[in-house]
Amino acid sequence: MNTETDWVYRVFEPHGSEGWRPYGSDPERWQGAITAPPDSTEGAKYAIGRIVGDLMTEWEGVGLRHAMHVRVFLWHDEAGDMEEADFIVEVRPRSDIDAA
Repeated sequence: MNTETDWVYRVFEPHGSEGWRPYGSDPERWQGAITAPPDSTEGAKYAIGRIVGDLMTEWEGVGLRHAMHVRVFLWHDEAGDMEEADFIVEVRPRSDIDAA
């Protein structure tokens, strides 16, 4: 019996009136799958936590002033259209983050 669940994710950034485009200069880096515990809600939280943690690590490495508004789309088992995502998490770093 399989006790793990795959969550497929993609990270997007705003692109003006065109909507959203894959995040970063290397979009392949910000898409993939995460295997998580079987509980669907806890598994999704685990996957989102890992992705947001990776984003924060990258932003801290290049300077938090480079942190940007992104959306993380998460699908159970396989990716689909943005509108069909099981979870969408919007990350909006504070604009005064260096002042904190």
